[in-house]
This record gives sequence, structure tokens and C-alpha cells, in this order.
Amino acid sequence: MATDVKVPTLGESITEATIGQWLKQPGDAVAQDEPIASLETDKVSVEVNSPVAGTLGEQLFKEGDTVEVGAVIARVGEGGAAVPSAPKAEEAKPAEPSTGQPEATVSGGAVNPTGAGEQVRPRDESAEAHDAALTLSPAVRRAVLEHHVDPSAIKGSGKDGRITKDDVLAAAKDKDSAPAPVEAKGSPPAESTHAPQAAAPSLGGDRKEERVKMTRLRQTIATRLKEAQNTAALLTTFNDVDMTAVIEARAKYKDLFEKKHGIRLGFMGFFVKAVALAARDVPSVNARIEGDEIVYSNFLDVSVAVSAPKGLVVPVIRSADAMSFAEIEKTIADFGKKAKDGTLSMDEMKGGTFTISNGGVFGSLLSTPIINPPQSAVLGMHRIEERPVVKDGQIVARPMMYLALSYDHRLVDGREAVTFLVRVKEAIEDPTRLLIDL
Repeated sequence: MATDVKVPTLGESITEATIGQWLKQPGDAVAQDEPIASLETDKVSVEVNSPVAGTLGEQLFKEGDTVEVGAVIARVGEGGAAVPSAPKAEEAKPAEPSTGQPEATVSGGAVNPTGAGEQVRPRDESAEAHDAALTLSPAVRRAVLEHHVDPSAIKGSGKDGRITKDDVLAAAKDKDSAPAPVEAKGSPPAESTHAPQAAAPSLGGDRKEERVKMTRLRQTIATRLKEAQNTAALLTTFNDVDMTAVIEARAKYKDLFEKKHGIRLGFMGFFVKAVALAARDVPSVNARIEGDEIVYSNFLDVSVAVSAPKGLVVPVIRSADAMSFAEIEKTIADFGKKAKDGTLSMDEMKGGTFTISNGGVFGSLLSTPIINPPQSAVLGMHRIEERPVVKDGQIVARPMMYLALSYDHRLVDGREAVTFLVRVKEAIEDPTRLLIDL
């Protein structure tokens, strides 16, 4: 008896998703509530669990296909009963004539680097089991082809030992940094040094292109960013801030803070607190436009831009203005872990009245961030670097950071934007202001 596996309810107003990755293959044993597929929606990835224990039979959709809520995407045979798998749409193509150069070919989700004329020996059962663990997502498969690495030699760090894109990049880096073989002293030169060199292949043979369908998350990001540019009157103002006081405060209290709260004291807690303080003086940066009305909020829900494997996600710290440093840091750390694992929920990314984006963690010196509609402002943080500044008539080196505030000029005036950024600068350069509400 086979049981249908259906697309679950994905959230308010979401009616369809994309098959991101099959986590189980036909013939694999599955436990009840074990994830068998990953769906990509406009905002998050959602796992589809098996309703029963048994064996996965046919997969009714391929990776990249769009499916609607309630659609049957697979069938599971209960009690170990096998379910006939649907025939594959594409049969294996016959091997093309050899060009004389080894080429990496994809087979069963794994890359098999075979040389021209090299015979592939029959596999044993252990090899087949190993290949089953090498089921690669489109992004990982693309990285394998780009960096010419053998996935069978990579130890996966993902769920169930699956290979992630980061694993491929690390393997490629290790391969590039491996020392070249050294010839033994006194040994004759390699034969290739005296043999005629083969003519270099033409550029036309090595130039390749690959078309990859955009994920639903990437499509949504593109749509929303373009919508912001088309709708809002975007403008960015800049300032720089001396991070000396914050760095000294962290160095002085980081051990006590971590011992008491179980979390490291980061920079983001200071900036969230500084934004909350500045927003009281300039409430328009925490407001939004709805039709011909301006909606002001007496709370601060900070959207924190977090990098995830499939794109940028923006979870929301609710009532950040009422949180302690420890609560802010714990919330951000939790969001970062969930973003990496792809387990952020819809509710965690809804709303938000103001956004903070920290491009400095990637080395950005300066940028003009784009607002997250319907919000009216976003604060961009950047990397800290020592620069010469004048203090008390003396040129000294200070750890400086550029700050950028992008805002909707329809709602926020230039004077208000500059005032807000100055308030943030003052609070960071003198963190005591955060304690006594100045």
C-alpha cells in the first residue's frame, strides 16, 4: 500500500513552491516524519516529511519543478513495501567520441573524471551505496563542475552527510594550495619536458555557459529590490564613526558578559540600541507610507540582513528597543544559525520597521544599501579599519567605520536623515549615552 506525500500548507498567501532538493531517492528507507524533500518558497526553505515509515517510491516531480499546495509529489510504500518508481524522463545518452582530453562528466549527481578511452569498471554494492550519499543539489553540482573537484573524495558537512557548496569550495581551495610534485634529485627530467608540446586548445573549446533557473527566493529578492527602486525616492547619506569606545567596552566586559549570558558580546547590540535611541528623536525613519497616510510606530522591530546559502534573508528582532544587550545578541545568533540551516520560519521574517545591514563582515568599505519595502530607511555598517584622524589637534590612528543611511526621501527629509545618523554616531562613540538615554 502506498501513501501519498503532499505539499503542506506553506503560510498565508503562499500557494506554490519549487522542489529545491530531493533528500531521499527512490528505494531509500524513510522513517515517519523524516524529511524527504526541500521546498523553496518566496521567503524560506520548507522540508516535506514522510507521513509514514516505509520505502520511497516514485518522485512525481523533478528538482526545479513548481508545485502547488496540496499536490502529491511522491509516494511511500508502508512497512518496507517497494513502490515502483516512475520512469525517468531522460535516458542516459550514448558516450560521445573522445576528443583526446579528459572531461568531467556528471552521472547520478556525482562527477566522474574519466580520461579519454578509459574504461569504467562495474561497480559493487558498496560503491552504489556511496553514490547514493552523493546526491547533489543544483548549486553544489554547479560548484563541482566549476572547480573540477571529485565529490566522492569530499566529506559532507550537511544534513545526513550531504555535500554543501561550502564543502566544495573548501576542497577546491585545498586542491589549489596543494604543493606541486617535486622530482627526485638526480632523476632524469620528465619525458614531457623534451616531448613536443601539444597545441593549446582554442578558447572556443573551453568557453562554456550554463543556464540555471533562479530560485524562488532569488526571484523574490530581485522583485522586491527593483520595486524599492521604482517606488521610493532613494537617497543615501554617510558619516563615519570612531569605534574606539565600543571596542574598549567589548574588550573589558566580553568575558564577564559571555560567562553570565552564555553569548558573546558583539557590535550589533550597540548599533541596535543606538538606532532605538536615535529613532526617538527622528521617528520618520521608523515609519512607512501607506497610500496617502504615514504610519508611525511606537516600537522598533529591527530587520537584520543575514546571509544564507541561497540568498539574503531578513529576520526581524521584535521590540528591539525594549531588549537588553544579551537578548539582542542571543536573538541575532539564533537567526544566524537558522539562516545557515534553512530553518527560518515565515513569522520570523514578517514585518520589520527598520533594517540594519552589516556588509563589514564581508569586508565592505562603503555601500549604498537599498531599503526593504515598506520600510523607509536602512542603516549600512561596514568594516572597521584604522585611519588617520585629527584629535585635539594631533593626527592619530583610530578604528573607523563608515555608516550609510539609505532612506525614502518622500517621507524622510535630508535634515532628519543627517540628524539620525549623527545621533547613532554620538551613541557609538560614547556608549554611556545608551545607558542614560541621551
